Amino acid sequence: MPDLNLMAIFARVVEAGSFAEAARRMATSRSSVSKSVAKLEKSLGARLLNRTTRYLSLTEIGASVAEHCSRMLEEATATENLVGSLNAEPRGVLRVSASVAFGTLHVAPALAVFLPRHPELTIDLTITDRWVDLAEEGYDVAIRVTGDPPPNWIARPLAPVRRKLCATPEYFCRRGVPRTPEDLVRHNCLDYTRSGEQGRWRFTGPDGEISVPVKGPLHVDDDEALSQAVLGGLGLGLLPTFIIGKDLQSGMLQAVLSEYIPVERHVYAMYLPTRHLPSKVRLFIDFLLAHIGEEPYWDHQMTANR
Repeated sequence: MPDLNLMAIFARVVEAGSFAEAARRMATSRSSVSKSVAKLEKSLGARLLNRTTRYLSLTEIGASVAEHCSRMLEEATATENLVGSLNAEPRGVLRVSASVAFGTLHVAPALAVFLPRHPELTIDLTITDRWVDLAEEGYDVAIRVTGDPPPNWIARPLAPVRRKLCATPEYFCRRGVPRTPEDLVRHNCLDYTRSGEQGRWRFTGPDGEISVPVKGPLHVDDDEALSQAVLGGLGLGLLPTFIIGKDLQSGMLQAVLSEYIPVERHVYAMYLPTRHLPSKVRLFIDFLLAHIGEEPYWDHQMTANR
């Protein structure tokens, strides 16, 4: 196998157009460069350059070899740059978009831990439930809750989104505890209007899907507002544990029928495909993964109590 260093020197000679100029760029002697090329020719068993006193020209074989050597040199340079970027301290501005509930409750508080570790970095955080266009609007990362991430984005799952059907202990004392999904027809079911068919909740049982008609005095398009109504004792709500985890842990809310509610969505960190992911994006996503944990911290106590 030819010496890769000799191949790199040959690529430099072709790029420079002469032994002398290549030697100058590599801070070595002309004779050393010439000997390296001759050694490469000997190892390949082919003449690569036509030499005269005035100029160099590539042989037919030399032109083909030069093309491969140049690509090799480009890849080596790219590898070196990649390692440098991965090791570099992130700096500049990181533009992040996060959904309202998760961004407010979990992303923003985590920045108090992340940013002091990276003093050269500034984060521009936009809290919105609107699906931003990463390319058109210049965002580096979007944090979203979905069951179907866009196929043209890279989506790294940060955490499963577990939902709980819950109400206050006082509500259950007044109205009773539902034992099956069908029991919900006798309860105040507070409807989240952004998911599924209104007036009908769907569960998964041993024999497949269970569809239950429900009714209640409130229809709302915001999870956090729904959680406040549930905490006020108005009725039952289907809510993600990243919003109500603490309330379940403290006993302010109680969950029922959990075995009928599958995990259908995840929290994702999404970014555009790129050959070399900027270190500020990589470090931010890795931090969120470690901060949330393999079992999300908002679910820890509930797992221990099961």
